[in-house]
Amino acid sequence: MSVDLTVVVPAYNEESRLGPTLDAIRAHLCADPERWGSWELIVVDDGSTDGTAEVAEKASAEDPRIQVLSGGPNRGKGHALRLGVLASYGRRVLFTDADLATPVEELDRLDAALTRTGAEAAVGSRARPGARIEVHQRRLREWLGRAGNRLIRLVAVPGIRDTQCGFKLFDGEKARAAFADSRLTGWGIDVEILRFFRNRGWPVTEVPVRWSHVPGSKVRPGDYGRVLLELVRLRTRAVRRTDLAVTGLFLLASVLLYKGLWADLSSGYLRDAGQDQNQWEWFFAVTADNVAHLRNPLFTTLQGHPEGVNLMANTVMLGLSVPLTPVTLLFGPTVTWALVLTLGLTATATAWYWLIARRLVRHRWAAALGAAFAAFAPPMISHGNAHPNFLVLFMLPLIVDRALRLVDGAVSTGGGAVSAGDGGGAVPSDGVVPADGAVPSEKAPGARAAGGSTVRDGVLLGLFAAYQVFLGEEPLLLAAVGMLLFALAYAVVRPEVARRAWRPLLRGLGIALLVCLPLVSFPLGWQFFGPQSYASVMHGDNTGNSPLAFLQFAGRSLAGTDAGADPLAMNRTEQNAFYGWPLVALAAAIVIRLWRLALVKALAATAVVAAFLSLGVEFRVPYTDLVLTGPWRLLAHQPLFESVIESRTAMICAPVLGMLLALAADRLAGARLRVHRAAGFAALAAALVPVLPTPYPVRERAEVPGFIAHGTYRSYLGEGESIVTVPLPNPGSAEALYWQSSTGFGFPVAGGYFNGPWGPDRIGIYGATPRHTSNLLGEVRDTGQVPEIGPQWRAQAEADLRAWRAGVVVLPPQYNEAPLYETVTKLLGRPGERVAGVWVWDVGAAGGTR
Repeated sequence: MSVDLTVVVPAYNEESRLGPTLDAIRAHLCADPERWGSWELIVVDDGSTDGTAEVAEKASAEDPRIQVLSGGPNRGKGHALRLGVLASYGRRVLFTDADLATPVEELDRLDAALTRTGAEAAVGSRARPGARIEVHQRRLREWLGRAGNRLIRLVAVPGIRDTQCGFKLFDGEKARAAFADSRLTGWGIDVEILRFFRNRGWPVTEVPVRWSHVPGSKVRPGDYGRVLLELVRLRTRAVRRTDLAVTGLFLLASVLLYKGLWADLSSGYLRDAGQDQNQWEWFFAVTADNVAHLRNPLFTTLQGHPEGVNLMANTVMLGLSVPLTPVTLLFGPTVTWALVLTLGLTATATAWYWLIARRLVRHRWAAALGAAFAAFAPPMISHGNAHPNFLVLFMLPLIVDRALRLVDGAVSTGGGAVSAGDGGGAVPSDGVVPADGAVPSEKAPGARAAGGSTVRDGVLLGLFAAYQVFLGEEPLLLAAVGMLLFALAYAVVRPEVARRAWRPLLRGLGIALLVCLPLVSFPLGWQFFGPQSYASVMHGDNTGNSPLAFLQFAGRSLAGTDAGADPLAMNRTEQNAFYGWPLVALAAAIVIRLWRLALVKALAATAVVAAFLSLGVEFRVPYTDLVLTGPWRLLAHQPLFESVIESRTAMICAPVLGMLLALAADRLAGARLRVHRAAGFAALAAALVPVLPTPYPVRERAEVPGFIAHGTYRSYLGEGESIVTVPLPNPGSAEALYWQSSTGFGFPVAGGYFNGPWGPDRIGIYGATPRHTSNLLGEVRDTGQVPEIGPQWRAQAEADLRAWRAGVVVLPPQYNEAPLYETVTKLLGRPGERVAGVWVWDVGAAGGTR
């Protein structure tokens, strides 16, 4: 049995309003039988405790086209609608609230919109131009409704301004399919159904309607919170088991890499971290301390005393260190350090997986392969020793996706045939994917190809970029370089797409800047012009990659050795290429095989140019004495780029190679011949197994001296005085930072490991501004040779101690301790005192003896 139209009315305690509502609906449908044809009206009693059921039964007795269903105990609007729609036979299905806040006459407009646009659903809207609110709700309820709709648009169904208006008309078969798949029982059912339509690529059109608030509404203020909970359930249900499995594998891989650190959080130290673990734990701890005491999180004098440290000009990752303050305060900075490394790597891999699955491939495991390489590539693993700002990159895929949304319309309208993948992604003939995977011809007329908004996407892009500034500015800059290279390459390959895309792209970027700049202007102003700011960072020579570095294996790769990798990198935390010759050869083969795709051409160009830039200002041709000028010379002295370590631009290749691997695996998974699949996956394995990362080695860190751990130092320090360690903390020896961070920052230290200004030009250097005494102590530590100490050296030491506002000089047990003790004794003119495991010289506020 079928009818032309079904009207579903959910009812709960509607005894007083249901009768007039049914009369109005029946009168309207009977007034134009030629238009509405055969119809049925289904009332679903959702466990009413008044006379609602009796009113409905009476109407049914008078007109057999009115049916009554009982939903048992009250379970909510969603449950009632599901019963009614699944019991319907209409070619079209309308559901309306029992109060007829939207008059039934508005059905004419919805019906006309479905016929005119070819959409599969028409939803009444109180937010579209042309809508008329005849009787308003109270201001609080109206404000809650608008805020809720904005949130729903943001997280669930972008592009639909009013999801909660209880007046919607659907194609019958598609409505029954959607409600059969639904699970929500409350007010969130509207969102769930519209998401189902959106995910299936079924067009939805919004129609402005008349609406009046009717007293006695069943919507209570608390229901808005319940809708939010249902949205959480909806989003949770949308997660595929494959996605959970992939994320779980990423987490397992991250834990295995850092298992040594997790096994000994009390004294474990990443062997190849240099002094960076001390530095980063100090950054997390000092941020937590500033937040807990409501101090400025952008500055401190606990290092580099008394001048201090511009924390915004250092990589303190406020975007994580601030929200993780409770963790740091409760469990200590080493736990925060381990969490950031482990979960940050997992989040980065998951974000790349989401982007690749959404835009590039049909098979989720192909996306997982590409994402795994993007996140666990040799350069990422190298930085995982010491640089969480280059490991925690989960915002970059979100930024890339949001930028692509700005041009989705231009790409999809000229991109060729589009077919949906098993993961909801879509792959057009030229390899460029619109965000929602829908065929352009199926979209409602006038809709942007991605169903999005340039303004919304621009706003979100600005917010994402602002947050990334507080995670790491240099990764954001390198990501922008990579995106620019890709855009330029794609424009060359597909100029017709570029002509359509540049206007919405520039408009969206302009909106992003308008959103981002106000949020970051003060912190960036503090960074570049505040106390202890600097112009650019001196990284020294040999900061570019050797061409051989791309073919060699990294020290932490399965096939690599430290002896093979160390000569080609600045240090073990800066192995920024090291992809291995098998993978480079495989990538070249993939590019040749898929060269017809515009996407592949653009990705290949991006990787080649990024790799070339990473060679630096000049580079030597391997196995010759020929030195050539590198392309980085053009950027080396430009603003922002002057502080970049150029070899890091090779990290742009990691996600590019990951995408190429995902594309290859996706096509292999769909290959018809088993032998082709086997050969292809064997080639992938042969290239990837050698670069599999191995767990990070861990060493035992030195204990905090009892002089510090037991608080003995307190009796030696006056107000505003610092501890001067021998030698002073510096990038090569920063254990004093661990002393501070592990004992609650009871004292400041002179010197330190941070980026700060040096000289009249305020050039950025690593560590505090060197003084004669600090240089002398460093030389003695390195050489073990005690120089001749005369009156001038003693006067200089006194002046330096005064500049550092020293309260006590501390010499802990270390290499070359004896010559250091002799040197300090001669500088201060008296022997030290052995106190709680260290040598101590008690000096006064002015640098003299107390």
